[in-house]
Amino acid sequence: MKHLFLPTLAALAVAALAGCTHGGAYEARNAQRYDLENKAPFALMDSMVQRSVTSSGIQKQTLEDGRLRVVANVRNREARRIQVQISCVFKDENMAATGDETPWTNLILTESAQEAVEFVSMNNKAKNFTVRVRQAH
Repeated sequence: MKHLFLPTLAALAVAALAGCTHGGAYEARNAQRYDLENKAPFALMDSMVQRSVTSSGIQKQTLEDGRLRVVANVRNREARRIQVQISCVFKDENMAATGDETPWTNLILTESAQEAVEFVSMNNKAKNFTVRVRQAH
């Protein structure tokens, strides 16, 4: 009985450590993704959109009432029609989210097309932003 207990205990320990390693790699990938979202003005949130979408420019304008207007030019790099979702998180001068975030909106891009997508902040706290693009669900 004693001979069966030790190998089983060792196998459980190895399985637990292997699970921790996988979870750590997953957490590291998520941390990198959110770090990009915290720093970049244009964030491609998954591998599909990283291959298929690019931005050819983003215009930023402060309106007369102090709100921030952002226009992102989003381009389809594929020779096929794609559907993605796009959103904007407005941030203060320190790149901290102001709580003003647009809902995810579906964007359909035809073959090699470019679309201008406009976002306007709800208040005058916004000084920076991150436009996010993800695969449509």
